[in-house]
Amino acid sequence: MRNPFMDFRSVHYQKKEIPLERIVKAKQEVMDRILESYFSIVEEEAKDLVWLVEHSRVVKTYDAAKESIRDLEYDQDDIEEFCAQLDSSQKVPYMISGPAGIYISALVNHIAQDSIVLGLKDYERTFHFLGFRLPEGKTLTLQGDVGDFIGAGLSGGRLVVEGSTRNWCGAGMMKGEIFVSSHTGQRTGEWMRGGEIHVDGNIWSTGKSIFGGKIYNRGKIVIPKESD
Repeated sequence: MRNPFMDFRSVHYQKKEIPLERIVKAKQEVMDRILESYFSIVEEEAKDLVWLVEHSRVVKTYDAAKESIRDLEYDQDDIEEFCAQLDSSQKVPYMISGPAGIYISALVNHIAQDSIVLGLKDYERTFHFLGFRLPEGKTLTLQGDVGDFIGAGLSGGRLVVEGSTRNWCGAGMMKGEIFVSSHTGQRTGEWMRGGEIHVDGNIWSTGKSIFGGKIYNRGKIVIPKESD
């Protein structure tokens, strides 16, 4: 009797790739590119050992970040994953807080989405410069306490902080709105020229050089002062 299975002996079955595997692979490739471009920036900044907050240096770092992600397609999940990588330091040998926050800001400012939420409550590290140059039409919500220079150079966007900020919140902002549900540190609004900052908690102090804009504390305007 002829074996009925003989006709199938030369057939090779090819394992089908599960769509989820392709998605995971693509997401990992995006994260690898984000980390690679960040490393190239931070390694350049790390040559001086100490990263000083200077306007020209901040702008230079931001421009370098913008250029490095220009052709990169990513979404909010990728930004959150990058923040998690920075916090865990599993793939990041060192983190300089200033450039890290500026790089995150560049990612936020050039994403296709208009509304971005970053959950930072459980992170051990403190991020500075988040919301830097946030443009008009963008809303960024930061869930958790954050560091210095939050919303610096704000350029028309809406920044919501569900927590506290440290010093120089809204420094040099041009226009837009910042809402802080808890407290801000020293020199809130330093060098600001427009826009509004709303703080529901305490303001440690306002900036010594404020050229425009308004600051509200618990719904009452404190800058400009009535005598100004």
